[in-house]
Amino acid sequence: MGIEPILGVFFSFVIGVVFGGMAIFLFRRMMVNRQLRIAQRKASRITTEATAEAKNTLNEAKQEAEKIKVAADAEYKERRSELQRQENRLSQKTESLERKLEGVDQRERNLANKEKEIASIRSELEEVRARQLKQLELISGMSTAEAKQTFLDTIETEIQDEASRRVQEWEAEFKEEADSKAREILSQAIQRCASEVVSETTVAAVPLPSDEMKGRLIGREGRNIRALEQATGVDLIVDDTPEAVTLSSFDPVRREIARLALTKLILDGRIHPARIEEVVAKTKEEVEATIQSAGEQAAYQVGVHGLRPELIKLLGRLKYRTSYGQNVLAHSNEVANLAGMIAGELGANVAIAKKAGLLHDIGKAVDREVEGSHAAIGADLVKQWDKSPEVVQSVAEHHFETNTTSLLGFIVAAADAISSARPGARRESLEHYLKRLKELEDIANSFKGVEKSYAIQAGREIRILVKPEEIDDLGAMRLARDIVKKIEEGLDYPGQIKVTVLRETRAIDYAK
Repeated sequence: MGIEPILGVFFSFVIGVVFGGMAIFLFRRMMVNRQLRIAQRKASRITTEATAEAKNTLNEAKQEAEKIKVAADAEYKERRSELQRQENRLSQKTESLERKLEGVDQRERNLANKEKEIASIRSELEEVRARQLKQLELISGMSTAEAKQTFLDTIETEIQDEASRRVQEWEAEFKEEADSKAREILSQAIQRCASEVVSETTVAAVPLPSDEMKGRLIGREGRNIRALEQATGVDLIVDDTPEAVTLSSFDPVRREIARLALTKLILDGRIHPARIEEVVAKTKEEVEATIQSAGEQAAYQVGVHGLRPELIKLLGRLKYRTSYGQNVLAHSNEVANLAGMIAGELGANVAIAKKAGLLHDIGKAVDREVEGSHAAIGADLVKQWDKSPEVVQSVAEHHFETNTTSLLGFIVAAADAISSARPGARRESLEHYLKRLKELEDIANSFKGVEKSYAIQAGREIRILVKPEEIDDLGAMRLARDIVKKIEEGLDYPGQIKVTVLRETRAIDYAK
């Protein structure tokens, strides 16, 4: 095949390609032009719609602006009218204030004139007062200072008298109320506690069947009496007393052991040192058992439980201890019952009150062996074996030996006074009784203005006669209080003492 056909085919292909590309280009251009026209129409439509919407919005904005303007004009007119009204009111108030200020100025001028008049009148009054004072001084013979002092003295005396009367009335009222309540409580407690009135003494004499027994008790060269005294710790006194020997010891328990042992030896008839030691040893065991039983029985009788064995034993020792002839254990039982009743009336703890009353004299079981008052000793013993601080405090306070006193301390003290001060409970030696009466009268006679004093009713009352020219009625009342205070501070006494001050005026003349 020749080259010409090939070239023809090549050129035909090239031409076909060129025309095909042109046809494609023209087609694409037509499509682009068509899309452009569509887009232009859409844009024209959107522009038209936007323009119409903008016109509507502008019209609405103009209408809203017109409404706001109308509302603003109306508000402006209203505020303007309000301001006008306020200006009118302020103007009226200003005029009213001006008128008031004019009235105030007029009043100030009037007051100034009146002050001048008052000052003038005051000066005239001062002159008149000075003249009158001079006349009064001439008439009375006293200066102004002296008259003032006399007036003040009179007022002071009247005030003191009135104060004394008021104090007396208040004291009488309070005392009557307190005494009534105390009598009610104590009477109920005393009525509920029916104790026997018994006065006991320490048994120190042992009867003998005959005087021949004294020789047997002494023994050959005194060996029996020495053995008995050594075994018991008690002095055996053999004197001229018929058919009796006397035991002497500071310890009541030892004295009781010696009494029982001596009684057994006398009944047995066999008296020698070995037998004495045997009987004394057995008697000690019996007395120890009796002491333990007495303590337990006392605690059981008053309803006090849980006491330590040491306290029970000390409590039982009080069976052989007496105070002014009164058995201390019986006294403790009575005080426990009374304290419980008083505590019940006052709303206090009855169980603690009974325990404190039962143990209040526990110190007397060892007071002959330990230095100090039985209240302080008893408080130390209770503190050692009992963990109740209220009981310890009340035991220490029941004789008012401490600076302060609690309610339970007052209850125990009252119960102790009731038990020991009732008639027949205790006996007192004649010497001590006479000494107490003399001290009572000496205290009364130590006050100025006292003429005579008499202690009566066994020292439970003292009557005092005063000099009427030195002590008036109110002074007599003050004297009674001062004497009571001094008696309470410087004298020991059972119960209470009534102080009566008597003042009388006597008119004496003689017919000639």
